[in-house]
Amino acid sequence: MTPDQRKAAVAAYKERKSPAGIFAVTCAATSERWIGCAPDLDKIQNRLWFTLRQGGHRRGGLQAAWTAHGAEAFSLDVIETLDEETLDYVRDRVFAERQAHWCAVHGAEAI
Repeated sequence: MTPDQRKAAVAAYKERKSPAGIFAVTCAATSERWIGCAPDLDKIQNRLWFTLRQGGHRRGGLQAAWTAHGAEAFSLDVIETLDEETLDYVRDRVFAERQAHWCAVHGAEAI
């Protein structure tokens, strides 16, 4: 790869659009679910798993389940992706509404 190709690849990576949306974290051992929202669904699992491994997640129930059952018992699934144009103006409101909807549908706790 030439230096120009490398620069172009790095620039393209930085300018890429990451999907925003709603995700679910599920504990297979207990069937518990937690619903969250993220402006960058591509990176949320790494961020969330890191916080849980460190023992510092703000949701005590999720952290307790993680500590009791370990990383192997957990999965993260994207439930809904949100349109970028909609999010430009009313992101916080849309995130809150959709997160509340999916919490009700799944009987889950918000994270």
